[in-house]
Order: sequence, then C-alpha cells, then structure tokens
Amino acid sequence: MPEIQPDSAAQPHFQRAITLFDAIMLVTGSMIGSGIFIVAADIARQVGSAGWLLVVWLLTGLITMAGAISYGELASMFPKVGGQYVYLREAFGRLTAFLYGWTLFLVIQTGVIAAVAVAFAKFTGVLVPFFSVKNALFQVGSFEFSSVQLLAIALIIGITALNAQGVRTGKLIQNVLGSTKLIALGLLIIFGMALGLNHEAIQANFADLWTATRSAAPGDSAAVLPIGGSALVIAIGMAMTGSLFSSDSWNNIGFAGEEIQNPERTLVRSMAIGTAIVTALYILINVVYLLVLPLHGTPEAATLAGRGIQYATDDRVATAVAESVLGRAGAYVMAVLIMLSTFGANNGIILSGARAYFAMAKDGLFFPGLARLNGAGVPGRALWAQCLWACLLCLSGKYGQLLNYVMFSVILFYVITIVGIFVLRRTRPEAPRPYRAWGYPLVPGLYVVLASTFCVILLIAPDTAEFSRRGLALMALGLPVYFLFGRRFGGPAA
Repeated sequence: MPEIQPDSAAQPHFQRAITLFDAIMLVTGSMIGSGIFIVAADIARQVGSAGWLLVVWLLTGLITMAGAISYGELASMFPKVGGQYVYLREAFGRLTAFLYGWTLFLVIQTGVIAAVAVAFAKFTGVLVPFFSVKNALFQVGSFEFSSVQLLAIALIIGITALNAQGVRTGKLIQNVLGSTKLIALGLLIIFGMALGLNHEAIQANFADLWTATRSAAPGDSAAVLPIGGSALVIAIGMAMTGSLFSSDSWNNIGFAGEEIQNPERTLVRSMAIGTAIVTALYILINVVYLLVLPLHGTPEAATLAGRGIQYATDDRVATAVAESVLGRAGAYVMAVLIMLSTFGANNGIILSGARAYFAMAKDGLFFPGLARLNGAGVPGRALWAQCLWACLLCLSGKYGQLLNYVMFSVILFYVITIVGIFVLRRTRPEAPRPYRAWGYPLVPGLYVVLASTFCVILLIAPDTAEFSRRGLALMALGLPVYFLFGRRFGGPAA
C-alpha cells in the first residue's frame, strides 16, 4: 500500500465522522467496563465503613474530573491523532512520548483489552456454563488453555475486525452499546432504590459512617483491624487503585483527534460531560450497594446479606445486589448487562488505542508499517498489531498482574501530562488555546498534588509497593529500546 499523502484525495485518509454525541459515548463507553461491578468489595475490605467507601469514590471523581477539565487544554491545542502521546511529545520531547507509547502498547491499552475480554467471557459463563476458567480445553505442561481464554481471544479478534471496517462502524457499535448500558445502569439505580431497600443494611451501614477497619481478603485468616491516621490515608490510597482503574480511559477520545468534527470544542466537551456522567453514576451505584447490602460480612456465610459487600461471591457486588432485588433472575440480568458493558468498553478501547501506535510510527518511533491507513481510512495494521499482543496477554494469563504493575505508571503519565500544561504555558505562551484549563493554575495543580500523593502511597504501601516498582521497571525498559532500536524503526516519516 502506498504511503499516505494527505493532499491527495485518492489516498486513504482519516474521516471526520465522530460527532459530539459519538465522542461522549466513546468516553462513557470506554470508562464503564467491569470494574464498577466488582471493585466495591475490595474497597470495602480496605476501609471498612460506608462513609470512607463513598469518600474513596468521591475522591476518585474529584481527581478524574480535575484531570479531564485540565487535560482539555492540551486536547484543544493539539487535536491530532495520537492524543496523549502527542501532548507529551510537544511538551517534553520524543523520549518521554515514546516511553508513554511503549507502556501503552506493552500493557496499559492491551492489558485492559485482555482483562475486559476475560471479564466478558467469565460473565458469559453465567448464561453458558461451558465458558469457565475450570474448563481446560487442553494443557501442555503448566500452560492451560481454557474456554474463557478462547472466548476472550475471539471477542478481541471480532471487535478488531469490525473496527477495521471504518470509524463509522466502530462509532455505531459504541453508540448502541453505550446508550444501552447507560440506560441499564440508570434502571439498576432506580430499581435498587425503589425495590431493594434493606432497612437492616441501612441501619448497619449508616449508623456508624466513620469507624474504619481493614478486613482480610477471601481465603486469608487475618483479623479485622481498626485503622486511623496515616494507616487510613494509605488504606484510602490502596482502595483507590480499583476506583481509579474503573474510572480510567476518559482520555481515549483524544487518540482519535483527526476523526472528530470540530475537535477543538468536541474533545473538551466530550471528556468533561462523559466523565461527569460516569462519576455521578458510580457514586449513585455505590449508594445503592449500601442501601441493599450490609457492608460487613463473612466469607463463609450462606446468604447474600451474610456475605455482605465485602465478601460478595467472586467480588461480584452488583450481581449480589441484583439478585437481592430481582431474585435469581437478577444474576442473569446482571450477567447480560456486564457482557454489554465489557463489549462496549473494549470496542472503545480497541478503536482508540491503535491511533496512538499510528502516531508513534509516523514519528519514526515504532514499526513504520503501522503508519498506514487501510482503504476504510483507519490504521488497520496498528489495529491488528494491538489485537495480536492483547491476545498473547490473554494466553499468558498474566494480564491481571500486568494491570497492577502499570496502575502506578498510568497515573504517573497523567501527572506528567498535566504538568505539560504549565510547561507549554511558559514555552509557548502565544500558541492558540481554543480552551484554557478551567481554574488554572489551581485545578491542574490540585490534580498534580492528589494524583502524585496516590503514586507515593502506591510506592510505599506494603501491598502495592512491589507492583508499583515493577510498573516503573516496565516503563524504564523502554529506555534501552528507544536508544538501541528507535532509529531502526525507520526515522520520521515524510
């Protein structure tokens, strides 16, 4: 296929097909995956009270909103394909941008794709028992290939094939599934508040909002321990790993900058509106959890109320709530909802991520073959490269660990990107800024302080320090790759 010549109508080119509504659906659809349905259990074990559980989600919403409304300044300045990679390149140069793109491809984007695909397959097993991690199709030595891995890989390949047909196909899927799951989540909140109120749970959860305790994970024998002071701060930081992961991917719409109509305005508005919608839904859903189930429970209990939020089966809090409200049928309803949610999330993540690798390749920092559009005007080769690596992560069985490793790096790169606003205000004061970060310098500064504090907590907390340091090691591994192989990728494209 010939090289892209943007000034030639005969050559493949990006199509500005994404409207504001499409962009909002991409933001909300990419953010809402499987996390909101399960991470409340671990948060409840970490902080041990309804008040602190809600504080974790409120802090997460505050940090995410501050990041989104600040990040919008960079998106409006550089509405180019590649998003965050481009912002880092413009503010800090090629090396920093490459380290981000390297980590994005190695595990951030592809690891999320793999994990969300496996979540889809696991919840499919509620409806079709054949799909189970215990159903090994074959085994060679210690390597085991299960029916869940088979379905996860098939899902990734299928969504990639659909997105290779053009951005209009990808956005249509996102609009349908995004709208459906927003409506479904809204109905879950309404039905939970209208039909599922459990007065015993309400009394237990809200009579004492602020006595914090830490409980053991299922299978551990450690006692329930009261926590306060610095230990509580660390516990909140550790608990926010799950809530921040559930609220991530709000920036993915920036990767598709050259496919968005009126991008200078649409990028900013879609990130702000989409993030606000998801934040409100997440807080309301957690309120419903607390109205229906007691927060405290025991892993050996036979009833949903006895296990509570802390020890919901397989941490599936939303399923336990739906079953409490609708009976056994609720488990099936929730399985379908999570399948729709994870399918839609992966569609948005797969659609957007490939654009970053395309931008890297155009800069001569990645395999030059990825800097090409197919006949449908999308980076087909980058899509399939992303697909291949995500499928390998599914086969490795290490995607869960990899996500833990990079959560530190994800937030660290957000911090560096927001710092880029301050850098560019100084180095390019006359550059056009269709949107200026609201509340500058306080709001961007607040994000930097809060997110940096979270990173420090992850580095020092016993349960997360090893993962965070390995995340740094994965990122640092990009340094020798950049210096040894960067020039061999082909140099900057003409």
